Amino acid sequence: MVRELVDDELWEIVQPLLPARRRRKTHPGRKPLDDRRVLTGILFVLQSGIPWEMLPQEMGCGSGMTCWRRVRAWQKAGVWRKLHRVLLDKLRGADKLNFSRVVADSSSVRAVHGGKKTGPNPTDRRKAGSKHHLLVDAEGIPVNVILTKANRHDVTQLLPLVDGVHPIRGKRGRPLKKPKSVQADRAYDSRAHRLALEQRGIGHQIAKRRTAHGSNLGKTRWVVERTIAWLHQFRRLRVRYERLPSIHEAFLHLGCALICWRILKHSFC
Repeated sequence: MVRELVDDELWEIVQPLLPARRRRKTHPGRKPLDDRRVLTGILFVLQSGIPWEMLPQEMGCGSGMTCWRRVRAWQKAGVWRKLHRVLLDKLRGADKLNFSRVVADSSSVRAVHGGKKTGPNPTDRRKAGSKHHLLVDAEGIPVNVILTKANRHDVTQLLPLVDGVHPIRGKRGRPLKKPKSVQADRAYDSRAHRLALEQRGIGHQIAKRRTAHGSNLGKTRWVVERTIAWLHQFRRLRVRYERLPSIHEAFLHLGCALICWRILKHSFC
């Protein structure tokens, strides 16, 4: 199971990002479970969507609570964001990142147990939900993601998505941060946001509301919808079960990182 979910190449990338644990000199207690096995349990929960307490003990990944605590600790240490950034650097180094344009979109998910960053979902009879705001490159590689309430309008997150892209290295010279153009559907129609993009030196192709269909953006904008579908293949992201938004954000960033890893390894379909 360890080899299937966390292969040696992926572990070599993840291991240096994990924070070092300080063991107490007096009354140290039991030896902590191996990080690689715990990561396997975390990935199993992310992909299968099972509750933490139902994590199979025969996998050797410890209890669900052990994995949950490690997710929380590593999220606090910024491990999942760092992993995403490292893999983006590797994708750029492999000439697989295309910043000629970026595409923004969002998807709403139901929040079963409520919590912060949830709100009435206008597309689900106002039941509690959250929204995943996603920004991808021209090939559909996720470069930034944000979690908000389900009733937060898409356009409010356009600039945070663009400005929040971490400088992508991987090659000699200036890091890659600013795309040439931003594409989005009618939900992002805003004169103020168009002007803000222009002030940043970024072009835009944003469909206008109350106009006839036929912008032809669908020919190139479909990549973000495909990436959202990829994210929802991780069943833990289809529905938000976590009351703590930080845990769901951890899964969200981990999902983006795994998509980057599979694209890098030519194994995503």
